[in-house]
Amino acid sequence: MILQMIKLKSNLPEEELMKRAKEREPQFQAIPGLLQKYYVKTDQSGEYGGIYVWDSPESLQSYRQSDLAKSIPEAYEINEAPTIEIMDILFQLRK
Repeated sequence: MILQMIKLKSNLPEEELMKRAKEREPQFQAIPGLLQKYYVKTDQSGEYGGIYVWDSPESLQSYRQSDLAKSIPEAYEINEAPTIEIMDILFQLRK
């Protein structure tokens, strides 16, 4: 499994950002190979993120090339390039 962490800074008020995230939720639920996505808020003002769990590097790569992935900067009005980290999951504590 693959873990992808994205952090982004948005100009949107939190309520509007959450509204847009909820509207887009069905699109993310339909992505092949996406096992889980966590929507998160950091302790930095205006900084939010997503933690994705993928079944394979191929699923992640397919998503990264999708229109949905490319629409994130506009959808959330991000004001600088996001921080993205990719990690291999070695094992999980609970199943």
